This record gives sequence, C-alpha cells and structure tokens, in this order.
Amino acid sequence: MRNVIPRLLKKGSAGRLGRMLATLVFFTVAVSAFGQDARLAQQYFQNGEYEKAAVLFEKLFDQNNKNPYFFDRYVDCLLALEDYDKAEVAIKKQLKREPQNVNLYVSYGKLLERQYKDEEAQAQYQLAVDNLPANQYEITRLANTFMSATKYELAIQVFEKGAELLRDPQIFSYNLGDLYRRKGDTPKMVENYLNSLDAMPERLESMKVLFQRFLLPEEYRELQTQLYARIQKNDKAIYYNEMLTWVFIQQKDYKNALRQVKALDKRLDENGGRIFNLGDIAATDGAYDSAIEAFDYVVEQKGPTSSFYIDAKRESLRCRRLRLTEGYDYTRDDLLQLEGLYEGFLSEFGRSKATATIILELAELEALYLNNLDKAITLLDEMIRFPNVERNTLALGKINLADYYLMRGERWEATLLYSQVDKAFKEDILGHEARFRNAKLSYYNGDFQWAQSQFDVLKASTSKLIANDALDLSVFIMDNLGLDSTATALEMYAKSELLVFQNRFDEAFAKLDSLLAMFPEHSLDDDVLYLKAKIFVKQRQYDKAAENYQTIIDKYKDGIRADNALYELAQLYEHQLNDVEKAKTLYETLFIDFSGSTFAVEARKRYRVLRGDKVQ
Repeated sequence: MRNVIPRLLKKGSAGRLGRMLATLVFFTVAVSAFGQDARLAQQYFQNGEYEKAAVLFEKLFDQNNKNPYFFDRYVDCLLALEDYDKAEVAIKKQLKREPQNVNLYVSYGKLLERQYKDEEAQAQYQLAVDNLPANQYEITRLANTFMSATKYELAIQVFEKGAELLRDPQIFSYNLGDLYRRKGDTPKMVENYLNSLDAMPERLESMKVLFQRFLLPEEYRELQTQLYARIQKNDKAIYYNEMLTWVFIQQKDYKNALRQVKALDKRLDENGGRIFNLGDIAATDGAYDSAIEAFDYVVEQKGPTSSFYIDAKRESLRCRRLRLTEGYDYTRDDLLQLEGLYEGFLSEFGRSKATATIILELAELEALYLNNLDKAITLLDEMIRFPNVERNTLALGKINLADYYLMRGERWEATLLYSQVDKAFKEDILGHEARFRNAKLSYYNGDFQWAQSQFDVLKASTSKLIANDALDLSVFIMDNLGLDSTATALEMYAKSELLVFQNRFDEAFAKLDSLLAMFPEHSLDDDVLYLKAKIFVKQRQYDKAAENYQTIIDKYKDGIRADNALYELAQLYEHQLNDVEKAKTLYETLFIDFSGSTFAVEARKRYRVLRGDKVQ
C-alpha cells in the first residue's frame, strides 16, 4: 500500500484514491458490524433468548444467503419457540430457492417430527437421501446431520449411497465402521473398519487401538474369522497377517501368533526381529513355552549372523529358568539340564563383561536351587573382577555375592559388600536395597536397635517395595522389643529367619518349635506360623503352607500377619493349588476387609483378572 498510494498521486488520481479508501473503510465497518451481530446472536441462543436470537439470525442469513449455518440456527430458534408455522414457511421458501440442498429436507423432517408427524418426517428424511448429490462434502455433511440426531440408519444409507455415487466403495468405510459400532452391529463394524484398512494400510496401528477399545473379549472371534477370509482372498495383504497376529496376542494365543510371525518372517526374508519381539511379549506375560519356542527359532533358523542371535539365546535361557522357578515344578534333573545350558552359553560366548548377567543368573541357580554355594560364590567373585562391567550389573553381583556369603555364614564378607554398594549408590534404589539387606543382617544377629534405625531411614525409599518392607520390620521390632524384659524371643525368631535364608530348614523348624515351647502364647505365635508357611512353600509342601496361613487368618485376624497370610494363601490357591474361586474369595476379603494393606491394590487387580475383566 505504501508503494501504491504515491503512484496514484503521481498520476493525478487523488479522487479515485479517495473513493477506494472510502470503500475500504465502509467494508471494514460492515465486517465489524456483521461479526458483532453473529457473536450477539450466538450469545442470545446459548442463553435461551430465542426471540432475540431469531431476529439476528434471520438478518444475518438475509445478508449472506450462502451461509446455511445462519438459516439452520434461525430454524432452531423457531423450533425452540414452537413457532412451527413460521418455521415451515421459512423452510419451504428456502427449498424453492435451493431444491438441491438436501439438508433442508432434514430441517423439514425435524419440524414435522416435533409435531408428531413421524411418517411425514420420515418421508422428508428419505427425500434427502434420494436427492443426494455426487459431492463428497455434501454427502458427509448430510450424514453428520443424521448422526448428530442419532439417526444412524439414515446416516448409513447416506454413506452407502454416497459411495455408489462417487464410485468408490471404500471412501466412507471408516465412517460406516464408526456408525455400525454405535449401532452395536459388530460384524458390520469389523467389515467396514477392515475395508478402511484396505484403503489405507497405514491405518493398521490406529485400527488396533480402535478394536482394543471397542471389542469385547468374545468379539475378537468375529475379527479373527473375517481376517482369515480376507487372507484367503488376498494373501499379499501383509497387514491382514499382522492384524491377525495382534488378535492372537490379545487372546494370549501365542502359539498361533507365533505361526503367523514365522510365516511373515519367511515371506519377507527378515532377520528374526518380528519373532524375537513376539517372544519378548510372551515372556513378559509368563507364557514361557511360547517365548522359548520363539527365541529358539531365531537361534536355530537365523543363526549367528542374525543381530538377534545372542539376545535370543540369552532370553531363551532366562525363560527356561523362570519356567522352572516360578512354577515350583521341577526336578533336580531339570535344574542340572538348565545348568548345562548356562555353561554351554558361557563356553560359546566366554566369560566377560558381555556375559556378566548370564553369570549372575547361573550363580543364582547354583546357590538357591542346586545348593552349590561354593560354585555360586566363585562365579560372582570372578565376575565382579571383570574390567568395565556395567555399573548396575556389578552392584547386583556384589549384593548377590553378599547374600551367598551370608548363607554360608560369613557375616563380615557380606556386610563389607553390602556397604560397598550402599556407598557407591547412596541415593539410588540399588543403594537402598544394599542398605536394607545390611540392616537385615544386623537384625538376624540381634542388633535390633541399629537395624531399626536403618529401617526407619529406608521407610522414605523411592522403592515402594523396600519402603514397605522397612516399615514392616521397623514396626515388628518395636512391637516385640517392648513386650519382654529380654529380647530372647525376638532373637530366636530372627535366628530362625536367618536359617530359612540359608536354606537350613530343619534347623529353622527346630528353633521355631523351641521358641513356642519357651514362650507359650507369645505375640510371635502368628509370626512363627507365617515363617513355617514360607518354609513349606520353599519345600513345595503347599497343603501344609495353606494350613498355616489359614490358621493365621482364623486365629489372628487382628494381627499384623493377617493381610500377608491372606495374600500368600490366595497366591497359593491361584498358582499351586488350582482353586481359582477360592483365590478370588481371598483376594476379595483382602481388599475389602484390609483396604489399608499394602497388598490391597494388587489383590483387587488379581481379583479382577480372575473374574475375567480386562486389566491394563
């Protein structure tokens, strides 16, 4: 504008410039007034002042015949005022002007519906569908109008006819999927969402989110059936196989999911990454058999050239160990076979910082399951001396090595290692864990006051598990130290716990029985039952463990072990004694009667899982 004005002046066009400026000012004022009227009309409408709003919307529409919004709002005002005659005149007048505007038939239908003339209203709605133009914007606008009025069947008709008019059967498939979902028609919803996937395969991940959100567990079968049919018709549509794999994972059917990813791996000539990822998902879910099969496939079929080879071999070992130890269902031969696999791994890849985590796991197997403490200590003593071992792995090695020294009765070696980790990881969870175990070592040895002072500090740990355990032990020491003139009973109990930690179960039983004989009807009675139950679990005598837990629940329901016993007993019935209903009842009792327990949240979650709820 700075350049235009001087040029006009040079040409002697001052008059024309004046007219232009006058026009510009008038236009600016008009636009401003128009905007003020529109805002005021909307405000009146929102406040329910429909008479005032109607006047302004009619004025705005007359000023701008091309904006249907103002006409629709004007009619809405008349309907709110129940001025049906005036509304009918306005709609018919506009229909004469714009017979091609199908939304006017909808407005007329709404007017008739308000007057309980349902058949006539339906006729107008059908006229809107029948007169639908081959215009994507108008088709979508009309369908959205019906959707906002929850007239889903009519919206479906609009989209289906629109697809025919535009000669594109998939153009509105996503919209149709959404409409059939609202109607509760699962087969048609799935069909149309899959059609939209055909049109845009890049929608695969968003489709998974939709199905996860809207399909009930039993409805996945419908999706599975339709996917099978589509794969048979078009085996080149890889996204259908990927979706089918995802369906199997949602159903925790890892066997069939693995079959799908193996086929995709071969067809696409991949390096095993897809199969490794599935193994990882199965392992996280505790489906160790499927996870092992997946990892072994990568090892055997892809070989050392695969970038997943070492990780697959490592994860296969880990899953084999967890399958044995978490299920408590193994023989010594099973353990020796697993030991051989670990030794084979270390023979193949050597003993170095790269295999430090495998050495950690093997040492745990030796110490806790094969009762070979000397070998476990030798393995970890060697591992912590490797150069450049990852810092956290080194700390875990020292903590476990300290545990094994303690199990062998070498208290000073244990406390030295715990202290090293505590010092190196002062404000880290690993440091808190080392400090907790060091404090517990003092507790085992009867130094209760120092141990309690450490537990009190650890109550503020960022690890909820450490904080809860520290709180429990602090309260436990405080309760039992103040009851007798001596700490003899508590010392005997702590020694018993140390014997359990050292897997010296017969000696632990003997010590506990002596405690009961020397201190009849002591406050530690429920604790003795609880510790005996823990021993029975380690020995896989689940019935005896359940009996002890039940005694605590029945006789000591107001004691501090009651919620622990409830949770442990529920775990036994769920995982070892195969009585899901009994487990559900115990979990329910726990989160209702012991809502303040640290186990309450997990008990509610387990209850919902056993009831069949979808839990994230």
